[in-house]
Amino acid sequence: MHSSVLVLKDNLKRESGSRVHHANIQASKAVADIIRTTLGPRSMLKMLLDPHGGIVVTSDGNAILRELDLAHPAAKSMVELSRTQDEEVGDGTTSVIVLAGEMLHVAEAFIDKNYHPTVICRAYNKALEDAISILDKIAMSIDVNDRDIMLGLVKSCIGTKFTSQFGNLIADLAIDATTIVGVDVGQGLREVDIKKYIKVEKVPGGQLEDSRVLKGVMFNKDVVAPGKMRRKIVNPRIILLDCPLEYKKGENQTNAELVREEDWALLLKLEEEYIESICMQILKYKPDLVITEKGLSDLACHYFSKAGVSAIRRLRKTDNNRIAKACGATIVNRPDELQESDVGTGAGLFEVKKIGDEFFAFIVDCKDPKACTVLLRGASKDLLNEVERNLQDALSVARNIIKNPKLLPGGGATELTVSAMLKQKSSSIEGIEKWPYEAAAIAFEAIPRTLVQNCGVNVIRTMTALHGKHANGENAWIGIDGNTGDITDVKEQKIWDAYNVKAQTFKTAIEAACMLLRIDDIVSGIKKKQPPGASQSQQPKVETEADADSEQILPD
Repeated sequence: MHSSVLVLKDNLKRESGSRVHHANIQASKAVADIIRTTLGPRSMLKMLLDPHGGIVVTSDGNAILRELDLAHPAAKSMVELSRTQDEEVGDGTTSVIVLAGEMLHVAEAFIDKNYHPTVICRAYNKALEDAISILDKIAMSIDVNDRDIMLGLVKSCIGTKFTSQFGNLIADLAIDATTIVGVDVGQGLREVDIKKYIKVEKVPGGQLEDSRVLKGVMFNKDVVAPGKMRRKIVNPRIILLDCPLEYKKGENQTNAELVREEDWALLLKLEEEYIESICMQILKYKPDLVITEKGLSDLACHYFSKAGVSAIRRLRKTDNNRIAKACGATIVNRPDELQESDVGTGAGLFEVKKIGDEFFAFIVDCKDPKACTVLLRGASKDLLNEVERNLQDALSVARNIIKNPKLLPGGGATELTVSAMLKQKSSSIEGIEKWPYEAAAIAFEAIPRTLVQNCGVNVIRTMTALHGKHANGENAWIGIDGNTGDITDVKEQKIWDAYNVKAQTFKTAIEAACMLLRIDDIVSGIKKKQPPGASQSQQPKVETEADADSEQILPD
């Protein structure tokens, strides 16, 4: 009797666990189905309404999922995957969701057969290790300085995006920008910091073809006194400051008691002398342009304009850092600590131009700049936002290749090769893990299958032909041309993927699938709101001495 109760309890627990597994798998599949159609060059666009009533039109997986308001926790964790992928490598945001959804989908059959999730996860992790070793085998090293190969790679990675219709434009911008910003860190490695040193400035108007990478920086500021200060300086000497050029106010409330009238004049004179002294300390180095992150008083402005120096105030810290990198200046915190080596002389031209209704300051033609600005022009804000998203992906791809110069075949060829070789290997695996391992191998085919679906050709016929080509893990470079849906040699078509992106996609997708499979219960810690008409919960009853006396304390 006792053992049968235990069995019953065990079955009930397993049933509740499998119910949660099914719910998680369904939620993850729903998320994957939302963005499945945005994979590949013939992908659909999604139109999203953001919370402020604006419209976003995009095919970027991360941008779409970011706007979704999801209630299910498993679906939320799937969205996190896409964000992780975007932050880590900047591309493959759609692939990672599709692959994770498929991994969970094939695991559903094993959950139904009462396989323990740990067994499935063990098989998946083994498959991941083998998949990464297969990637290492078929990867092809390249020369980062070969612009044609770099251009082909960046083009094939952003060929699935909206801007692919503008040819090489975005790829050129991305390669130029990352080449400028790259810093050698020794041992033949280059570090590229996209976030800090590449600024994308979107200016509506003009044509997309007018977009360019500036050998320097631009920012949305004008000189302090437009009539008195020069707006164009060739080979300027630039001083960058991080301190206010105005009279210092007391840290806390300061009271000054003046007895005589002359003291007031003395106080004002002291203030003026202080400003004059810091201006003279700066003018000693004969700058042509002074830029400060803080305020600049009228008096300081007068001294500068009198000396023929242009000044810009209240610049963002990030912009100031970029100017320092571009023209070789050092940001100084106190004017009395200025040295000749702090003056930036690397810029070829300072100019203030009016674009549309606003003034923009350009510091360009720099010698060996380590920061740059990408100026994007376009017809509308929506178009510019989408171009910027595509450019960020292109910059990330270029950065990944500079970091790890290895290529893999695109167009679903990598996934098919991995799938075929894992299927072969599964026959040598002993025990219960063999079946989930084989299922993981089949799940990799989701990417080429989705590509074929989005091209609008016969899925079964194309996939069967591809299976035939990849039968023994050979023909690693046979994949799908995403535009026509034909089977093609991706090496000839220059359809490539970065090694970093593929490896990260596989790791993120399988690890996320394992994490979701390990969840056997969802406990909500959120209090449910009471409906408006429901009565308030009763106040806890406080016992009085009389109650305590009337109660029987000891049992009979």
